Amino acid sequence: MNEAELLFTDILNCSRPSLYLDKDTPLDKAQSYFVSGVLKRRIKGEPIQYILGKAEFMGLEFKLAPDVLIPRPETEILVEKTIEMARSPEVAARSILDIGTGSGCIAVSLAKNLPGVEITAVDICEKAIKIARRNALLNNVKINFLKSDLFDNRQLKADNYGIIVSNPPYIPAAEIDALQPEIKYEPRLALDGGKDGLDFYRRIINSAHLYLKENGLLIMEIGFNQKEAVKNIFKVCGYFEIIDEVKDYNNIDRIVIAKKRERTNG
Repeated sequence: MNEAELLFTDILNCSRPSLYLDKDTPLDKAQSYFVSGVLKRRIKGEPIQYILGKAEFMGLEFKLAPDVLIPRPETEILVEKTIEMARSPEVAARSILDIGTGSGCIAVSLAKNLPGVEITAVDICEKAIKIARRNALLNNVKINFLKSDLFDNRQLKADNYGIIVSNPPYIPAAEIDALQPEIKYEPRLALDGGKDGLDFYRRIINSAHLYLKENGLLIMEIGFNQKEAVKNIFKVCGYFEIIDEVKDYNNIDRIVIAKKRERTNG
């Protein structure tokens, strides 16, 4: 839905089709004041998702606050590919770890579509964990949420996960302030990928093999023009073989899928 549709379906508590079928429905005084307030905040650049306190992702509703990143349509590709790989006979994942869960949109969507798969999700931000837990409850799924700086929480088990999935911060620090005004409302912690935007890729890739099962998968979203740099991190690490690369709706490289190499003797 576009922003106007998001706003008026929320105000009128109706579906998108009903919005157009009943387009002559007048707004009462309170609703009109609300629309006016939303427009004033929107003019200043505040994202409509934060104003309404919610967003749609993978056909599900997620509660939002400025403590978590707004889910992007491109990340749905990450989720769809993870579901596909988890269901494949070659993987048949029984446990998945979501690194940097934020609002919980990835973990909750996976749990909704992969019943019977154990989902663990971590984030360094306690406020994000609280929002993610709320979204799991809202969507009636069970997820093991842990506060953790990537793999630091000792409850994370070695050689345990069939898939590790992550949409890490990947914007170079110096570029954040030059982005569109809406970005300033989002948590910098969820955007800042360090000097070259690759800090979290290095940290995740260099540790993920310790927590993946044999032949387990590491599936990651990447930023614009980062594919070759991320592939090089995998190459230097040496514990993975890249098995697939996926483009987004704009034909931009967006997902990298790597398989943990089999152990060899000697």
